[in-house]
Amino acid sequence: MSPPPNAVQQDATGRDQLSVWERLRKRRRKKVKRYGKLFIRRMASYMGGQSLIDDTPIIDKTLFPPIKTLEDNWGAVRAELDGILKHREAVPLFQEVSPDQKKISIGDNWRTFILFGFGGKSEKNCRQAPETARMLETVPNLQSAWFSIISPGYHIPPHRGVTKGIIRCHLGLIVPKDAENCYMRVDDQIKVWKEGEAFVFDDTYEHEVRNDTEEDRVVLILDFDRPMRLGGRLFNRTFISLLKLTAYYQEPKKAMRSYEDQFEAAVRRANDNIEKLSDED
Repeated sequence: MSPPPNAVQQDATGRDQLSVWERLRKRRRKKVKRYGKLFIRRMASYMGGQSLIDDTPIIDKTLFPPIKTLEDNWGAVRAELDGILKHREAVPLFQEVSPDQKKISIGDNWRTFILFGFGGKSEKNCRQAPETARMLETVPNLQSAWFSIISPGYHIPPHRGVTKGIIRCHLGLIVPKDAENCYMRVDDQIKVWKEGEAFVFDDTYEHEVRNDTEEDRVVLILDFDRPMRLGGRLFNRTFISLLKLTAYYQEPKKAMRSYEDQFEAAVRRANDNIEKLSDED
């Protein structure tokens, strides 16, 4: 029986060969990414002109009241994070969830626990952080939210976000004692995280992260729609809807479900072990 058209076959030397279908799919994906980036760059000035807030690298966080709620209740968020970090090794690496991030997420240095993302709510993950999820649901036009865990000594190289129609917030949760050596550069501005404090920025400006310390850095990241005029809102809504149909969204969405199940299973095993130890006592 012949192999399926998308199977990986082997040549006479035993080396894996991609099928014709897989090779065509890879070429198509490269073209989509290349032309997609070109289109996004050309539209950036239009989106900036449609913005109802300043088109600057760092944005005034007081324009977004729900962020103040997260800051005021950051202790509750941190407590739920601490529970998740008890199972740190079950938290997936960024590139495992989203293969498109493999250029900036290398090795086991960047883990992500997704609460909202890729078109929906991660129900099982949100059950691990119910109070955090409840607060996030009050953020208007929330696109995604996740705990971002960066290992000691890691550097996320310079990169840019996908669209100016979405802006990003970081809420500091675990910041190394040597905070000055753990920071983000957004364009020409340096931001140092503080526990319980947030900042908002436009990630289409070049940015990078350095954790030149011996401790983890953990923040809650949330993405939400930029306030824009009607034309900008309609364009952004259409762009995001089309993006959700691509592999950029669909592959991570599928992977996310699998990692949700794996994390839930890890928590269940740990709880079962604790119960067994208690029974033995």
